[in-house]
Amino acid sequence: MKPISITDATFKEAVLENDKLTLVDFWAEWCGPCRMIAPILEEIASEYAADLKVAKLNVDENPETPQTFGIRSIPTLLFFRNGKTVNRIIGYMPKEELKTYIDGLFALVSA
Repeated sequence: MKPISITDATFKEAVLENDKLTLVDFWAEWCGPCRMIAPILEEIASEYAADLKVAKLNVDENPETPQTFGIRSIPTLLFFRNGKTVNRIIGYMPKEELKTYIDGLFALVSA
């Protein structure tokens, strides 16, 4: 399973009206660290397909949502559950570290 592409127009339905833990990658084509983390997010999307929705939002093409959530640096990964932001990661993170982080979030949001 691959990350889904979302836009300002589809953000509310895809993320806020979804009860599954959702990771949104705020990225841009020109961003080196964004390109570095992209294959990791594809693997995460496959490995956690049953429990985690992974979405990507291009900040250059969709300026409204990043502004709403105060995105100032990319990549920024925002985690949502039941319409609320539960956590954020700014910058690149190696896969194993990201998986440990996500596992910790599952424990936190399931409690």
